[in-house]
Amino acid sequence: MKTVFINCSPKKRFCASAYFLSLQRLFVGGEKITERLRTPADDERILQKLQDADAVVFCLPLYVDGVPSHVLRFMEKMEAHCLAGGLRFHVYCIANNGFIEGKQNEPLMRVFECFCARAGLTWGGGVGVGGGVMLNVYRIVYAAQLGLLLLRTVLNAVETGSFLAQGALLSFAESTAIILFLNLGVLVYLIRMGCHIRKGTFSGKKYTRIMVPSFLFILFADIFFVIISLFEGGLFRGWLSRKKYQEPSTPHGSALA
Repeated sequence: MKTVFINCSPKKRFCASAYFLSLQRLFVGGEKITERLRTPADDERILQKLQDADAVVFCLPLYVDGVPSHVLRFMEKMEAHCLAGGLRFHVYCIANNGFIEGKQNEPLMRVFECFCARAGLTWGGGVGVGGGVMLNVYRIVYAAQLGLLLLRTVLNAVETGSFLAQGALLSFAESTAIILFLNLGVLVYLIRMGCHIRKGTFSGKKYTRIMVPSFLFILFADIFFVIISLFEGGLFRGWLSRKKYQEPSTPHGSALA
């Protein structure tokens, strides 16, 4: 069995799509190929990997309640490629968004369902994740905590001669329990979809979210995006940053008054 995983996030690094795709890979057996779809230069390379695929898993962010434009462009090429080559395989989708409710991904799922019908492919269903941005941020924090644990363990060994730093281990165990709880809904549905991918069956559309109360999510999300906006150059994502002036172009053949 060959499964092609396509990370469709336009971000170069630390994207939520890569995180969810890495989780899904854990629950799928056989040959696994992971590709990045960011620019038109990636299209042909990925299309060639589909030739003998049994399943294709798209993982992408929700943009304006729909599919990002660069993914739509690829899907048009993929439709023509599959019809011309008579390719037949299952298509699954993992969609994530910055809103709290995973149900926000429903319009995107419908796009993929219609795409499969047009391309002669089998729609296998998908998982929509709400609060994907926060889950991604916390897994980065968790990785930093792992590094801190290793550092404290080494320091404890130098000072006491023992690698057992009980305080550091207890703190890391708490962080592990927290991240597992926050990802509980995601893990359950990805494990479930992984079983269907292995069997080549329909998993349906399932929606989940980060496991925190909505009022806490909104509070932390507001704080996070204000901080991110400040780093981008202004409180409103660069509105207050210095802009480069560009001379307006004059239409060809027009006369200046």
